[in-house]
Amino acid sequence: MGIKAALPRYELYLYTAVLGVALIWAGSWIFEASSDNINRKAFKESVKPGWHYFGRKMDVADFEWMMWFSTFRNHILFALTGHVIFAKIFTLLAPKIGIDGSKHRSLIFGVYGGLAVLVTMGWTFMALVLSHCIILYSVALVKSKWMSFAAGLATLASIKLEPYNSWQESLVTGSFDLQDILFYGGCGFSIMRCMSFALENCEKKDGNYTFCDLLRYNFYLPFFFFGPIMTFDRYYAQANNTQLTRKEREMWNITTKALLHLGVILVVDMFFHYLYILTIPSDMKLVTKLSDWCLAGLAYSNLVYDWVKAAVMFGVINTVATLDHLDPPQPPKCITMLYVFAETHFDRGINDWLCKYVYDYIGGDHDKIFKELLATFCTFAITTLWLGPCELVYIWSFFNCFGLNFELWVAKFFSLPPFSTIEGAMGEAMSRRIRGVFNAANFWTIVLYNVLSLNSLEFAKLVGRRLISKGFPLSTLSVLLVTYCGVQLVKERERQQALLEDPEPVKPVDGGKEKAE
Repeated sequence: MGIKAALPRYELYLYTAVLGVALIWAGSWIFEASSDNINRKAFKESVKPGWHYFGRKMDVADFEWMMWFSTFRNHILFALTGHVIFAKIFTLLAPKIGIDGSKHRSLIFGVYGGLAVLVTMGWTFMALVLSHCIILYSVALVKSKWMSFAAGLATLASIKLEPYNSWQESLVTGSFDLQDILFYGGCGFSIMRCMSFALENCEKKDGNYTFCDLLRYNFYLPFFFFGPIMTFDRYYAQANNTQLTRKEREMWNITTKALLHLGVILVVDMFFHYLYILTIPSDMKLVTKLSDWCLAGLAYSNLVYDWVKAAVMFGVINTVATLDHLDPPQPPKCITMLYVFAETHFDRGINDWLCKYVYDYIGGDHDKIFKELLATFCTFAITTLWLGPCELVYIWSFFNCFGLNFELWVAKFFSLPPFSTIEGAMGEAMSRRIRGVFNAANFWTIVLYNVLSLNSLEFAKLVGRRLISKGFPLSTLSVLLVTYCGVQLVKERERQQALLEDPEPVKPVDGGKEKAE
């Protein structure tokens, strides 16, 4: 089926109405559960007094959100603002002292980043990060991809597995609230960047990149502690570009995005006063008493919130990077727009890194079943190490790896006669509707497989039981119907984008790993 297959306009209006009513209905259940249990004893630690204007308590269960936009907001803004000001001062002073500022941008970024990390974390942390850099740079000089991978993964394992991580963490002196997050974030992202450097050095035909190139790349402050990861080849090309020009209306777009991020932060904080979507799933006694629609809404809203959080946090960092004339990895694709495992990710930087060096490198065109199985296994093995091996991560990796392969198996199976013949005989609109039914079911497998990593295995199992077995047939079919409507609206948006990009008709392509439309 071509992506440009259209549906009648009145049908899309119906889907929009059904989806809108369902979201309001599910939201009303969550609002009722939040209001009725606002003083519940189990909520005491995660529901605190909020904005005075609302007169309600606020869900503060997500430490990461509160850290970025409440508790340590000023510290983060100070560091990022200092980066921008430091770079701007250098740009103004460089010509006066006979230095071409555009040629030394990456050096200035690295110097400020290194100083900021040194002041924040101390010389022992700096020495630890430098030791990781030295080890992986030494291996990079051998120009062996497998040795670079082995050394990189061994170094990553040293900060993810006991007792090595505790020993390294004990080397960092001092004690403050963000120390653990900055330690593991700084070390983890640093090692991944060093691996990217080593692998790109293996591809360099003439000579080697210098150790100074690695340090400039690694200590770019906006990316250092929290990501996203930009692969070395992209950063090196952009940071050393001397033709610094702004696109038309680029500064306007940067300002607009910054204001948009501020607006989203305010809206999320407002919703946290009325919908306790993060606190409720942690109270299993309460969750078992909730309706099926409320549980479905909680599972869905938790994934949407996680996307919003990633989009805003990376968006703030990307705004600073764009001011530095970089083109950073974009925020992840919204969970609402996903109905295939092949596009599911919550960190586009890590996703791009894994695709470039593992998934696409091993899987090729992703058409062969065995190669795809090997590629996904290796990808999720590294992802498991990156997230920190534990039972929950093992389960999450297994199901997402299975889901990615199962999509290929199903696509291969239905590309065979008589299924391909039947689909070819029916109209494109009907083919889109039938595929939409399967996509709706696939959407909820994505939700269930990923909500366990955001909340708990118990909550994911409860949602699964209520929607699949106990809620059958009324809750199961009604939720699938609403999801089907949402999938068709997403497909319509994709169709409109395809028409804008290529007005000419697109011929269907048989075979290969196709997106399950």
